[in-house]
Amino acid sequence: MISSLDVPLDLSQPPTITQQSPKDYIVDPRENIVIQCEAKGKPPPSFSWTRNGTHFDIDKDAQVTMKPNSGTLVINIMNGGKAEAYEGVYQCTARNERGAAISNNIVIRPSRSPLWTKEKLEPNHVREGDSLVLHCRPPVGLPPPIIFWMDNAFQRLPQSERVSQGLNGDLYFSNVQPEDTREDYICYARFNHTQTIQQKQPISVKVFSMDSLNDTIAANLSDTDIYGAKPVTERQPVLLTPTGSTSTKVELRGNVLLLECIAAGLPTPVIRWIKEGGELPANRTFFENFKKTLKITDVSEADSGNYKCIARNTLGSAHHVISVTVKAAPYWITAPRNLVLSPGEHGNLICRANGNPKPDISWLANGVPIAIAPEDPSRKVDGDTIIFSHVQERSSAVYQCNASNEYGYLLANAFVNVLAEPPRILTPANKLYQVIADSPALLDCAYFGSPKPEIEWFKGVKGSILRGNEYVFHENGTLEIPVAQKDSTGTYTCVARNELGKTQNEVQLEVKDPTMIIKQPEYKVIQRYGQVSFECIIKHDSTLSPTVIWLKDNDELPDDERFLVGKDNLTIMNVTDKDDGTYTCIVNTTLDSVSASAVLTVVAAPPTPAIIYARPNPPFDLELTGQLERSIELSWIPGDENNSPITSFVIEYEDGLHEPGVWHYQTEVPGTQTTVQLKLSPYVNYSFRVIAVNEIGRSQPSEPSEQYLTKSASPDENPSNVQGIGSEPDNLVITWESLKGFQSNGPGLQYKVSWRQKDVDDEWTSVIVANVSKYIVSGTPTFVPYEIKVQALNDLGYAPEPSVVIGHSGEDLPMVAPGNVQVFVINSTLAKVHWDPVPLKTVRGHLQGYKVYYWKVQSLSRRSRRHVEKKILTFRGNKTLGMLPGLEPYSSYKLNVRVVNGKGEGPASPDKLFRTPEGVPGSPSFLKITNPTLDSLTLEWGSPTHPNGVLTSYILKFQPINNTHELGPLVEIRIPANESSLILKNLNYSTRYKFYFNAQTSVGSGNQITEEAVTIMDEAMASRQVDIATQGWFIGLMCAVALLILILLIVCFIRRNKGGKYPVKEKEDAHADPEIQPMKEDDGTFGEYRSLESDAEDHKPLKKGSRTPSDRTVKKEDSDDSLVDYGEGVNGQFNEDGSFIGQYSGKKEKEPAEGNESSEAPSPVNAMNSFV
Repeated sequence: MISSLDVPLDLSQPPTITQQSPKDYIVDPRENIVIQCEAKGKPPPSFSWTRNGTHFDIDKDAQVTMKPNSGTLVINIMNGGKAEAYEGVYQCTARNERGAAISNNIVIRPSRSPLWTKEKLEPNHVREGDSLVLHCRPPVGLPPPIIFWMDNAFQRLPQSERVSQGLNGDLYFSNVQPEDTREDYICYARFNHTQTIQQKQPISVKVFSMDSLNDTIAANLSDTDIYGAKPVTERQPVLLTPTGSTSTKVELRGNVLLLECIAAGLPTPVIRWIKEGGELPANRTFFENFKKTLKITDVSEADSGNYKCIARNTLGSAHHVISVTVKAAPYWITAPRNLVLSPGEHGNLICRANGNPKPDISWLANGVPIAIAPEDPSRKVDGDTIIFSHVQERSSAVYQCNASNEYGYLLANAFVNVLAEPPRILTPANKLYQVIADSPALLDCAYFGSPKPEIEWFKGVKGSILRGNEYVFHENGTLEIPVAQKDSTGTYTCVARNELGKTQNEVQLEVKDPTMIIKQPEYKVIQRYGQVSFECIIKHDSTLSPTVIWLKDNDELPDDERFLVGKDNLTIMNVTDKDDGTYTCIVNTTLDSVSASAVLTVVAAPPTPAIIYARPNPPFDLELTGQLERSIELSWIPGDENNSPITSFVIEYEDGLHEPGVWHYQTEVPGTQTTVQLKLSPYVNYSFRVIAVNEIGRSQPSEPSEQYLTKSASPDENPSNVQGIGSEPDNLVITWESLKGFQSNGPGLQYKVSWRQKDVDDEWTSVIVANVSKYIVSGTPTFVPYEIKVQALNDLGYAPEPSVVIGHSGEDLPMVAPGNVQVFVINSTLAKVHWDPVPLKTVRGHLQGYKVYYWKVQSLSRRSRRHVEKKILTFRGNKTLGMLPGLEPYSSYKLNVRVVNGKGEGPASPDKLFRTPEGVPGSPSFLKITNPTLDSLTLEWGSPTHPNGVLTSYILKFQPINNTHELGPLVEIRIPANESSLILKNLNYSTRYKFYFNAQTSVGSGNQITEEAVTIMDEAMASRQVDIATQGWFIGLMCAVALLILILLIVCFIRRNKGGKYPVKEKEDAHADPEIQPMKEDDGTFGEYRSLESDAEDHKPLKKGSRTPSDRTVKKEDSDDSLVDYGEGVNGQFNEDGSFIGQYSGKKEKEPAEGNESSEAPSPVNAMNSFV
């Protein structure tokens, strides 16, 4: 079964309606009526028509003809026919031997633009501050006219919060002011179909202010009378429209809902809108007419409810509640689609529609109600579905589904075509596709066959079938390679097969290297009149031919021979100040484009001391000769060139009539020329001056020449830069660049602005405006093309016929969201999103692209929600797919897609949920090693911050490290994922270990973290440490020192007894108590000794709590100094000669300075007493 595929036109098939006129067809009564009906089929179909339900015999009406090979009717109105005679309901039937398709019921009505009824309008006399309503009451036309208010000068009347036009066309004044007095309030009705504008008679408004009224009363009363009008009184708001406190409104689904509230009051009330019990819909709510009109686009049943408008000023408020009910004409849920079946196959036609009220579904076969159509044993009708089983060729027919309710109907044709066809491939053979590496490649394989063929792809003629995540196979046969690589180049074979046969087709794919700029232009600073060069060296695929373009400030290079463009560089000779700017090198190939930019800064050249160069002196003695209407000859005498030859003369002119005091460039001539013939424009009072130019610069201007006034003429040219761009959805703003004063060629410059809708065969609508540069056309359809032209004219005539430009009326927000949004997850961090483009007619503006909003809903591993941060990717143009990078593995995401035009974003598609697969986990959050013992260590860890999936286990590896940092054998342990600690036993005592730790998911292992720790040493070995204070050599040394001190004291005693003279200080020292005498500098060594009691305390085994922690941190109560600070490892000791060795396992910690030492410096006597 093939559903919704086009059948090649060389195969038999029932008719299909391809083009028809709209259901409600309003025609111009002055032009021929064309009712379209086009269809395709094999054999080509014949056409017939009904009118008002009965056969319409076109052969009996000379005014009606049918186009050849078409069902389109042409009713000749321009040669005597009357459009009113052909009003009615028309329906077209296209028929061939396989069935009959019918068109919609096309209602033909001629447009009407009746004249305004004559009426006598009394002047409106209003007191200042009162409210006022000027009624328009336009004639009833078909379609209804567009209303606007203007004055006698065809200028729109200004509107504001105080004065505005209602939806019914009336002009409302919340309060009148003296400036509202005028006699030309004119209501205009524009009938678009006939391109006519009807005008109501002018309305006069006279506002009486309190001051003028008081003066009038005073003039008619005596001095003794009490007089005086009441001053302008402020009033609280009162609603002018709608009246009462409540009203109702019914709107159809998909339409624009317009609700209006206009209030009177002084000060002018401000309008605010709310929806009772809900919020105004975001992105579809707009406020117009100074918030007096609430506009909701694309309404749905959810927009039903009560809407309240509140008018408020400083004195109070008023409100009105509008009860809105949204009904719905039928709309498709599933429209029936064509079926192509092979004999004996089964299939279904499904027709599902919704509406409010629920629509009735009825079926027709070949245009006849199915209940009275010829019976077909292969079909069975089941409500909104027709079931086909064991079809035969005679089962071919066209079925119509009609869904209708009181607000409209839907009619869809869908054929059942019974064919037995072997596969055929419609894509041309050996088609070549070229892409750049790392970009997607799409290889087409359009096919047809009945039964529906199966499609397979192979690489190479005899390659294996393509499968796997690196390919995407589309339902229409297209093969997608999301990221094409160089090795993707080759021949790809598409094979289509069904039970009737098979066929194949080969296409070629070439993957090219990307174009790169391997040496980019660099920032340059150059002196004036120097030479500069920018490089742009590129690397590209050898089979592509790049083109290099240089730009200056994003525009073309100046047309100057000083700019030399080479193969891979740009050189600028004789640089001047105007060469300052940004230079961009752009490299284009047929497949890609790259660019790079650099800035050039021009600085002044250093002065030359030898010759002084200067700008030339100004020319003089200007003379005008040979005066004609459009030309004149100017001559002059050059001034001194000041050592630099004059290269040119610049001639400027002043228009004393239009722009006195402003000088304009006229022309430039070589420096050897002193006479020039100048072209002149009409209606200009010319004066000329000449400026000399050399390499240094420009001279001062010469004195002006005498004046010369040319005669007036009609304009020679029209305004430039004519554009038509709507500022609102219902208008067209036509702008242009006005002609300059001298371009007017005469007095009375005006512009004729003309416009008509493109491709509608409308007449031109024109208006003549004053010398302005903008005109606004109101009441236009949303975003339709217009032909526009603006022609200049003055008192002497028109300019030549202007050229036509194409503009567009205003954009509105897109109406629909992209459909069929699909997400293809490529890997744990990358996904591809695909969507169907929205119909261009629903974009209602210039399509700028699509935006994909996507956000993480939750992590599937942690099951914890977090703040939702939406990300946005914008895809320019009419793209229908894009890649979403940077996703988190094993997470749940949502996305939606929106179309974007110049006005903004359209509605979002329904949120699409997708999940990323698992990935490898991150590293564990921490690893701590505690509780070291002789043969064990305790490990604690935290799970990874980013598990990226379901953790299956942890991997622990460890190995010992000796004192020379050599690594021992590696041991590996697998730990269950639910564990968070482990005690490692049977380790070696006093040994350093290095640990490697990482987590695992089903995808693989994550990054590892490392840590080191040491087991403690055996206490028995610690007890074998040698106490230095108990060694014999140490005791002998101390005894020798004590003996020397004793001998020294005896010598000093003997000398004193001999009566030797000593300084007073020495005598005092000799008699001082040795117990409290401080040590001299040369005896300071003794300060290092301690008493035996303190030494014994030092050499006690370390308490358990005083051991250094395995993480090598020192507790506050421990010493800040240890042997670790002086050697490698914790086992180092000093031998007898003070050198460092490492064979001992014990450890002695250094005592703190404030430990057991005396607070006084020890004397020699104390030192000796310590050994007794």
